[in-house]
Amino acid sequence: MAEKQTIAVLVGLGDSRQPELVNEHLDELAFLAETAGIKTGKRLIQNLAKPDGKFFIGKGKLEELKEYVRALPANHVIFDDDLSPSQLRNLEKEFNPKDSEAKVRIYDRSLLILDIFLQRAQTSQARTQVELARNQYLLPRLTRLWTHLERQRGGTGTRGGAGEREIETDRRIIRDQISLLKEKLKKIESQHATQRKSRNNIVRVAIAGYTNAGKSTLMNLLSGSEVLAENKLFATVDATVRKITFGNIPFLLSDTVGFIRKLPHHLIESFKSTLDEVREADIILHVVDMSHPYHENHIEVVSQTLAELNAANIPVILVLNKVDLVKKQRPDFEEATSIGYYREMGFEKMIFIAASKKQNIQALKQLLFEEVKQKHMSLYPNYINSGYEFSFISSPTEEGDK
Repeated sequence: MAEKQTIAVLVGLGDSRQPELVNEHLDELAFLAETAGIKTGKRLIQNLAKPDGKFFIGKGKLEELKEYVRALPANHVIFDDDLSPSQLRNLEKEFNPKDSEAKVRIYDRSLLILDIFLQRAQTSQARTQVELARNQYLLPRLTRLWTHLERQRGGTGTRGGAGEREIETDRRIIRDQISLLKEKLKKIESQHATQRKSRNNIVRVAIAGYTNAGKSTLMNLLSGSEVLAENKLFATVDATVRKITFGNIPFLLSDTVGFIRKLPHHLIESFKSTLDEVREADIILHVVDMSHPYHENHIEVVSQTLAELNAANIPVILVLNKVDLVKKQRPDFEEATSIGYYREMGFEKMIFIAASKKQNIQALKQLLFEEVKQKHMSLYPNYINSGYEFSFISSPTEEGDK
């Protein structure tokens, strides 16, 4: 028998004054769902100043949502904001009453992102970080639908009290898993902290930016590595570090997980050690997909996240990517006239590129070369410029190739 297709209805809270912004948020949620392997069908938007305490949406919209689910039919409902434990329980009772088999999964944005990270994580550290974040997020939200025992049990006479008892058993199991994962992560982080200490006397450059802005493509162009670069959100969640040499000046280039609005708090907490690549950098390349209609908002999200990581004072080069697409969208676009706009946003150094077309990459390398050289000279004031040529030589680091 063919596997049943996973189809979801998307739900978001709107503002009647900015309907286009709400749809953009749901477009991103649909892209996230697609990345997780979920097809999206209908969308439901309710204009509310704040979420309803019981169901997130009002009772009338809840009935409309049920109609959407029945009409498709859908087996997932995905909310664009986080659901409280009580909202999740109430919604699952509405869509999966006791006298029926559990059929409809209720997701919120954080859980969807955590599931994507779990699918994408490759290294032991990343997998441990995501599993820890997911378990911490699920612990207060366990319901009959989310317990692993419930899915395995089957048979008759297992509803009601038995289900509640097994939820408590699952909570104990998850608490034990959280403790084990924290211990495992401490050991991994201790090893990586030792590795980072050994790199204190070398310039470090971190590539940061909103997810799907072209960071991995740029990493490949600058380092000659083969980092996965797909048109998907969070195509890679593992930190990649490469050693690059400008003539006879070495530096480390790292590409870490992309940022996104409403990034789950538990995920940021668990990924702090990986994000140390950004926090401990000497220079940040902030990559932006400037062809995106809301790229200014993406810049704000990344800048805010950097501030939360205590990385706001690190020198930044704003790398405005996909300028080729912008020029197709707006034939009158001129780079020179846009510089003042981004300077007003607080950026002094910037460059326009098209990474996929390899446009202006040499100019970016030259700009980065000057910044790295300046930082290197501050680390080694007695260093003598011996007339080296501007060139790139790349090699993997131990951490980057795990």
